[in-house]
Amino acid sequence: MDRSRLIRRAECAWELPRTGAMRVPGVLYADEALIEGMDDKVAQQVANVAALPGIVKASFAMPDAHWGYGFPIGGVAAFDADDDGVVSAGGVGFDISCGVRMLRSGVDSAAVERVKRKLADALYASIPAGVGSTGAVQLSAQAMDAMLADGARWAVGEGFGLGEDLERIEERGVAAGADPSAVSEAAKQRQREQMGTLGSGNHYLEVQKVTRIHDAGLARAYGLERGAVVISIHCGSRGLGHQIGTEFLREMATTARALGIALPERELACAPIRSALGRRYLGAMRAAINCALANRQILGHLTRRAFRTLLPEAELGLVYDVSHNTCKLEEHVVDGKQRQLFVHRKGATRAFGPGHPDLPAALREAGQPVLIGGSMGTASYVLAGTAQGMSAAFGSACHGAGRRMSRTQASRRWRGRDVIEELAGRGILVRSPSPSGVAEEAPGAYKDVAEVVDAAERAGLARKVARLEPMICIKG
Repeated sequence: MDRSRLIRRAECAWELPRTGAMRVPGVLYADEALIEGMDDKVAQQVANVAALPGIVKASFAMPDAHWGYGFPIGGVAAFDADDDGVVSAGGVGFDISCGVRMLRSGVDSAAVERVKRKLADALYASIPAGVGSTGAVQLSAQAMDAMLADGARWAVGEGFGLGEDLERIEERGVAAGADPSAVSEAAKQRQREQMGTLGSGNHYLEVQKVTRIHDAGLARAYGLERGAVVISIHCGSRGLGHQIGTEFLREMATTARALGIALPERELACAPIRSALGRRYLGAMRAAINCALANRQILGHLTRRAFRTLLPEAELGLVYDVSHNTCKLEEHVVDGKQRQLFVHRKGATRAFGPGHPDLPAALREAGQPVLIGGSMGTASYVLAGTAQGMSAAFGSACHGAGRRMSRTQASRRWRGRDVIEELAGRGILVRSPSPSGVAEEAPGAYKDVAEVVDAAERAGLARKVARLEPMICIKG
């Protein structure tokens, strides 16, 4: 990235000053090396977001930011409905509520090593993965609407998982204000056989071991200890979310001018929050959030069942479930005043600090677990939200390492079979229906997740708790 456009405000904070149509400045959280490695398009997209009506404070980019559709991946922006603020389908994206669910296993890495190959096969047999994958859960029209309205709570009611899981999920497993009637029949049809499936792309299920504790007190609060095994599940709302994103982006782009909005670029298609279109999109998007929460709840249940077949002593309890790619109505303090804002996080997660009332009682003192995913052969991290982060970027943090090359570039550079064999040589077992998909997601296609996490901590967005390394990866 051309640093001449930026003003360095702190070790890991850079300002993109207001120019042209920008209503607020941009703020990029990253160290010098990460800034230099970012595409110039990231700065342009940050500036474009800053030009949208009703934006509050700044247009933000997280340390893992890279070029995306409309918003940069790793983009965060808040809008005030009382100031003609907008909701942007491009600011949420197609993979609505893609997120990470982490489970403690109650066993150590030595126990898993003894049955690792069999466990990898059992998980692969239990967890449908890949493009167009379908699961055993098939929904009637009535069940579909119930799932879209009640999210993980619906899944628990259907026998998938435990009631206590709901306390460890954002929104306690249900996004309020979901409107199943705002979801098209085409979107619902795409989802009828896709519940309880991983999908493709960067989605995965990983069995991981805790290799380092950075903060012993926070690790105890989260139930993590060195040598223990956890399971991370990364997926979203599947075909339903993609269809909703596609349909509303098209409609918002064609109606923007009539709604009085001059779009900096078509990909930033949006609508006033209080318009009929804006309200309809929010209803459909919240239904997609519930779909993702229900999907991860079912996948957690299937994971528990697979573990029980080989490790009956394992007791898989939920650490937390956090979403990326959402727009949520939240209260934040801006210039000393409490305001209701619609916070877009695209490729970014909530990272609420200690004491936040939306956190479950068991986690409130520690702050929210922030789950940072790696990619097959790289580490993942657990962080904790901070008080400083609440004011830095509306309680937001990075969500992963961030791509440093496109999927096309990665598939030209690596062969999937070679990646699988190289990881097996390091003791990491990969199971996937698509070698080409593995190549696209090769570890080398991503930035160094440790550098990204370090920058997030130095910027005050979140605090490192634990480092995890993969043992088994089920890849879509």
